[in-house]
Amino acid sequence: MIEATAGFSQETVRLASEAKNEPDWMLDFRLRAWQHFESMPWPEPTDEDWRRTRLTGFKLDNYAPYSTPNGAANRQDLDPVLLEALDEMDSAASLIYQDGGLLYRQESDSLAGQGVIFTDLQTAVQQHPEFVQRYFMTEAVSPDANKFTALHAALWDTGSFIFVPRNTAVTLPLQAILNQGDGVGGYHHTLLVAEEGAEVTVVDDLMGAENAFQASVVELIVKDNAQVRYINLQDFQHTAWNFLTGRAVLGKDTDLRWIQVSWGSRLTKAFLDLDLQGQGGHGELLGLYFPTRRQHIDHQTLQLHRVPNCFSDLLFNGALKHRARSVYMGIIKVLPGAQKTDAFQRNGNLILDRSARSDSIPGLEIEADDVRCTHAATAAQVEDEYVFYLMARGLTRPQAERMIVQGFLQGVLDRVPVESVMHKLEKVISRKISR
Repeated sequence: MIEATAGFSQETVRLASEAKNEPDWMLDFRLRAWQHFESMPWPEPTDEDWRRTRLTGFKLDNYAPYSTPNGAANRQDLDPVLLEALDEMDSAASLIYQDGGLLYRQESDSLAGQGVIFTDLQTAVQQHPEFVQRYFMTEAVSPDANKFTALHAALWDTGSFIFVPRNTAVTLPLQAILNQGDGVGGYHHTLLVAEEGAEVTVVDDLMGAENAFQASVVELIVKDNAQVRYINLQDFQHTAWNFLTGRAVLGKDTDLRWIQVSWGSRLTKAFLDLDLQGQGGHGELLGLYFPTRRQHIDHQTLQLHRVPNCFSDLLFNGALKHRARSVYMGIIKVLPGAQKTDAFQRNGNLILDRSARSDSIPGLEIEADDVRCTHAATAAQVEDEYVFYLMARGLTRPQAERMIVQGFLQGVLDRVPVESVMHKLEKVISRKISR
């Protein structure tokens, strides 16, 4: 039985840290973050970032601030849904989190002797404090970035720490699976550090969360000449509130592909940033979303070019059904001196019902004069003759719609680097169409 606490306060933060037997420096970090949280106002409809996404119906006190996990489980004790997620992908190592703690870990021999660290963040605090103190919410996402990052920094619970040493290639993906608890706050953290010349693929698979909320943070530190593939799959229950802040910091001659997938939640607000700090950096930020019923999915992106000769490419494609709504707002920002910048930004929306709505606000802030930056946004309905053409050839309406939607999303699906993940996404598309 999970013991859920009630009430958000400074004492709650102390109790959460004490329950995890954390060192004093982490408690101090949490308490400073709580001070940020208390000093920051809640988002208002007049705030530009929140004009199209309102928190009507969200009340923090409706949720227990954190839960105390029962402890580790054996494979035979895992829920069938978790087992399916675990077995769908051939991974070098997998971690499963549930109810605020690590539930199960599985590792192959392929990581042996490479010096790679892939562990839960609580273990990293105890066994690798020098790395956590150096990188945890210091270089990428700051605790005071927004109200939800401050809350996350004060109460973070589950999390993965990935460290890939210099010139080390991890051939199989590393996988983290989160089964978010019901009626409770969750604060999942991903901290990835890829040293010079490293190569790694990491997949976060987030599910569960009935009448709960998740305030997660993703930090990707990509050193010079490193190559990172990161996939975030969010498929929470449609009663969950989901808030995500993610930032990737790219060094010289790096190669990053970040794929953000938003299937679930009642409401999602995601801030996603690419921060290109080294010349020759190459960053791709790709997104898929498919809200149905009354879901509300909001992505806000930043492609920040600080130095010359960098490339960034953003493609977010989504389909909408029933009375769902999507919001996309993105900025390509080129700072003075960042000459020879090459940046693209495109958002496409496929409207399957007349009651669905998409808002798309791409933008450019250019402070250099030798750049190539373009942005575009589209929204279109499925033409009846397309559906009729496919049905005339023996397909049912759901099958016809699935083919059209999958074809529309294929531009992102083709760039998913893990075949098993691509197949999983295709199955979810079929599920969403049939609802």
